[in-house]
Amino acid sequence: MRTLRLATVLAVALCCLCGDILRAFESPQVRIKDITDVAGEIPEDLLGFGLVIGLAGTGGSSDSTKRALIELEQKMGLRADPQIRAAIQRAREKTDNISLVMVKATLGPYTKRGQRIDVIVATADDAESLNGGMLLRTPLKGVDDVVYAVATGPISTNGGEFGGTASSVVKNHPTTGRVPGGAVVVEQKHTQKFYGGVKFQLLLRAPSLESAANIATAVNTMAPETATIVDPSTVEVRLPYQVNSLDLANRFLFSCKELMVTPGTLAKVIINERTGTVVFTEDVRLSGVAITHGNLIVTTVESPEVSQPEAFGAGDTVVVPRTDVGVTEENRRINVIPTTPTVSDLAASLNALGVSPRDLSSIFQMLKETGALHAQLELK
Repeated sequence: MRTLRLATVLAVALCCLCGDILRAFESPQVRIKDITDVAGEIPEDLLGFGLVIGLAGTGGSSDSTKRALIELEQKMGLRADPQIRAAIQRAREKTDNISLVMVKATLGPYTKRGQRIDVIVATADDAESLNGGMLLRTPLKGVDDVVYAVATGPISTNGGEFGGTASSVVKNHPTTGRVPGGAVVVEQKHTQKFYGGVKFQLLLRAPSLESAANIATAVNTMAPETATIVDPSTVEVRLPYQVNSLDLANRFLFSCKELMVTPGTLAKVIINERTGTVVFTEDVRLSGVAITHGNLIVTTVESPEVSQPEAFGAGDTVVVPRTDVGVTEENRRINVIPTTPTVSDLAASLNALGVSPRDLSSIFQMLKETGALHAQLELK
């Protein structure tokens, strides 16, 4: 009997230990709202052309800047006959205190009329800096050509050009600035997230059938038979019959977005050859292969020599080019990489080769061609 009890205790302890080990290797869980968007909640980019004044000699001098200034003067009532206007335009050779700019803002799906939003301003002419400038009133339009906001205010560049005649220092990007809360919303967008008043859709930012299935399972566990998979990027949720008001519908949506799920990931290797960065996901696997990698080093040395004729001899003194080329190839042994069951094993195997991140780019490409790399290879 004591032996049976001891065996039972050992079995329970072993199960607990195995459970802890498995949980240690489980993929992390995230909230549904961190990997999805609700259909209908669409922000809109607003754009407009405006004028910045008050620049200390760093403005633009292009024809478009001059035309924009004349059009603004006409709108403000400073009109004149064509001859006087032509004379004024010829006399105005410098507009170094003005710049024609592109103004951009983002209208959120629930931004109401009268609220303020931030504005980004960038030069559209040859201005050198917007430091110290003031953005004049600029209408901002959406894709439907409707004015949704009006922007104005002092520009903050958090930088500029400093120095003197001999040298100067430029901090940040002086031709791009920001007006915090510089636009007042005058028209709001209508947001429709509950279709027919009875359902909504969750849009996956990284489409995956596995992630969609996990989301649908989590929602159905909380509210049975409400979530269905439309496609790898869309999960449709029908409101339960108990949810019979807009307040309850929003509360139910909030509860769904707070649920924890395990997102699905593809086996992928991403290589940025410009920066030498290599990133691979946890599902990347490698079959057993043998690899050797040695760098080929080529050196060239220019040693020009002067060729001079003998005394009283005919000829000219010339410089004769001389180039010494040397080629060195590293001798490295063949490394046998076994089948890797985890990402840590793969990283350890690749580190054993002693290669740089840039060399990994060519190695991964060769592994893909041989079929030993079981992952999607993406080059940036």
